[in-house]
Amino acid sequence: MLQDLPPSSGVLGTLDLLRLQRDDLVLHARLNRPHKRNSVSDALLAQLHTLFVNLPGDVRVVVLSGEGEHFCAGLDLSEVAERSVVEGIHHSRAWHAAFEAIQFGPVPVLAVLHGAVVGGGLELAAAAHLRIAERSAFYGLPEGQRGIFVGGGGSVRISRLIGVARMSDMMLTGRVFDAADGQAIGVSNYLVDDGAGLDKALELARRIAGNAPLSNYAITQALPRIADLPPGEGLFVEALMSSIAQGDEAAKQRVRAFLEKRAAKVEKTR
Repeated sequence: MLQDLPPSSGVLGTLDLLRLQRDDLVLHARLNRPHKRNSVSDALLAQLHTLFVNLPGDVRVVVLSGEGEHFCAGLDLSEVAERSVVEGIHHSRAWHAAFEAIQFGPVPVLAVLHGAVVGGGLELAAAAHLRIAERSAFYGLPEGQRGIFVGGGGSVRISRLIGVARMSDMMLTGRVFDAADGQAIGVSNYLVDDGAGLDKALELARRIAGNAPLSNYAITQALPRIADLPPGEGLFVEALMSSIAQGDEAAKQRVRAFLEKRAAKVEKTR
């Protein structure tokens, strides 16, 4: 059962633009600017970064969602108009640092998507490791119509999720994909009914939290980096990571449990 973190929770207790809850090994972080459709202001970005570099040591998985009717409508444009070129570069790099802390932080991150997942909101979702979409979710990249360009890592992460051609279409024409489209093209991993996203994410998060921590870490840290390497180098890093993981005592215990028929076999699921 989710319970709010007390205000005395150290630095996490100061993050007023995030609503933080715990369910045993799972931390639920909810963007808390519903009156702005959870658009990302500089303050919210800083709080996201602070959260992911100060996760409690006993957290195994983070679930990220949005308060109100939308996950995140992107960059708060009211803070953009008067930036110089140099200020814009520093701002973009701050987004990169915050989202790098999500993608390459210590634990897997699951994003629950509903309503607007637009611009920087889609960039934020792309930094998570798994995405659970509700049927109300819709995806857009209106940067082309705003006279700007993605600056939160989307040119790298979103293009890898859906391909450069689809991303170009969204940015050039303003094309919007609905939840079913997003599931088909690879934005989301799971598609559920409206209102069911958080329960599905918590179900998955509890399952992931039961994995060996080193295995989870290898999947979130090594796998995307291996994908960036030439095949020969990738296979060598895979061999190193595989040997490290199987040498961990938690892995040995799990293999023994399987051999002794104390662990469940892989079964077909819907």
